[in-house]
Amino acid sequence: MSTTHPMSPVDTAWYHMDGPANPAIVTGVAITAQPLDFGRVRREFQRRLLRFDRFRQRVVVQGTALATPVWQDVPDLDLDAHLRHIALPAPGDEATLRTVVEGLASLPLDHRLPLWQAYVVDNVGSGSALVLRYHHCIGDGTAMMAVAARLFDMPHRALRPPARASVPSAPTVVDAALRLAGEAGAVLSDLVKWPDPASPIKGEFGIRKSVAWSAPVPIDTVKAIGAPTGAKVNDVLVAAVSGALRSYLRHRGVDPTDTTLRAMVPMDLRPLDRLGELGNEFGLVILDLPVSAATPGERLARTKAGMDALKVSAEAPAMQLLLDLFGRGPKALEDIACSIFGSKASLVLTNVIGPREGIRLAGVPVERLMFCVPHPGQQIGMGASIMSYQGMATLTVIADARLVPDPQAITQAFNREVAAMAHPAQPRGDAAR
Repeated sequence: MSTTHPMSPVDTAWYHMDGPANPAIVTGVAITAQPLDFGRVRREFQRRLLRFDRFRQRVVVQGTALATPVWQDVPDLDLDAHLRHIALPAPGDEATLRTVVEGLASLPLDHRLPLWQAYVVDNVGSGSALVLRYHHCIGDGTAMMAVAARLFDMPHRALRPPARASVPSAPTVVDAALRLAGEAGAVLSDLVKWPDPASPIKGEFGIRKSVAWSAPVPIDTVKAIGAPTGAKVNDVLVAAVSGALRSYLRHRGVDPTDTTLRAMVPMDLRPLDRLGELGNEFGLVILDLPVSAATPGERLARTKAGMDALKVSAEAPAMQLLLDLFGRGPKALEDIACSIFGSKASLVLTNVIGPREGIRLAGVPVERLMFCVPHPGQQIGMGASIMSYQGMATLTVIADARLVPDPQAITQAFNREVAAMAHPAQPRGDAAR
């Protein structure tokens, strides 16, 4: 009988978070300007990726009174059951690749196997693409970068750990009590929020996904936009997404001044000594996106204020604690809690810092990196993810295809919004219209 290993409570919570038509699967895409050699890619997966235990383990559920998922070793893993070789049909352009990614993102993973799948895609322009899908219980965005650091060839310090505040000393009893009170207050604050109303990105959805990504945005431009007001890169990018969503709501006939649009935003809580490990080490916060603000400047100011407040609040650790608790109980209880909290937001919005320098896959330079963040459960209809690579940031949108049949309208509006924010002297109201 194969050896089993316990799954952490937070990873268990993410394993349980699959909706009936909406699994918690992360989809990463790497595009190369030159063709990939499938045989060499296969050897790199065998040699590098399979060194991670989680990519050689499947999830099995044990127990009856309290069904508990555990990791089970797969000693004779068949790599060919996970790594596939396909080709784009003509014309092999970006739109064709998006269609293929949409199809792959709509497929469930086989739970009889380790929960990941990869595709080497030929005929992507003059090059290839790698599409890697894995269940969120394997790891979060920071964990994904640990996988990338192992799978790809990277220059020294291409991946630098994000800046962190110094670790505080052990809390006193009074400090611990204050922290618990703050966390309880943060959870209560989320619970009393009115649910986000039905909208073009929140409603009943099915299995099929829609996917789009933006043109790359220079990080230097983003920094220049934020410099006059002290806004961080993330503030500017979130404000640009807010402007794009305001434009999309108007495009779909919704008055953005008469609605709310909130995002579930992951905040990394991983200790520095666990940066290279898999698993999930983050909390979730609920951010009101300033879609009612008429100008990019006002949207940036409100985004910065909201993000600054969340950074010092107890909301992220409180939500991480809740996920830990939910992972220790029955799935039915977690489903109820996810429904309650999921009703408060319309999308998941995340930003991951990727390699700062160019990387290679099987000897071939990678031109672009992006990923689709899942929007699991039955309440949230869209995931918006921003990833930086080689000094450029890309927004990727994945959504329910019935709710958002035209996600490219959002990614194109994002590029227009950034351009307008970079040229404030130009007269504009809704720059992303």
